[in-house]
Amino acid sequence: MNNNYSSNVFPGTPIYSGNMPTPNQMTQMSYDLPMEQSYIENILRLNKGKQVRIHMTFPDSTEFRDREFVGIIEQSGRDHIIISEPSTGKWQLLLMIYVDFISFDEKINYSPEFVPSN
Repeated sequence: MNNNYSSNVFPGTPIYSGNMPTPNQMTQMSYDLPMEQSYIENILRLNKGKQVRIHMTFPDSTEFRDREFVGIIEQSGRDHIIISEPSTGKWQLLLMIYVDFISFDEKINYSPEFVPSN
């Protein structure tokens, strides 16, 4: 078997040419990303603190196929929503994949372009 690595170089170690490392899969690249668009997670973030009804379907469950969760939007991410129920103190992490729709009892804050606040 032909070993192409010298004994002092470990695979994945950056290879240097002059003073600049040659990029490999471990080197971080910087990109200018476009402004985020109005995905569900961003719309939910704009409505943080509002009460919602989240209608979900769990197709493989015989115990509870269709469910409605009522609570206050605490956080949202690309794949989840966190709501709290002030009357019970219960917090729930809900997966977006099961969301059918979300209803509000008040006007929905909406922006076609979303700029995250840091």
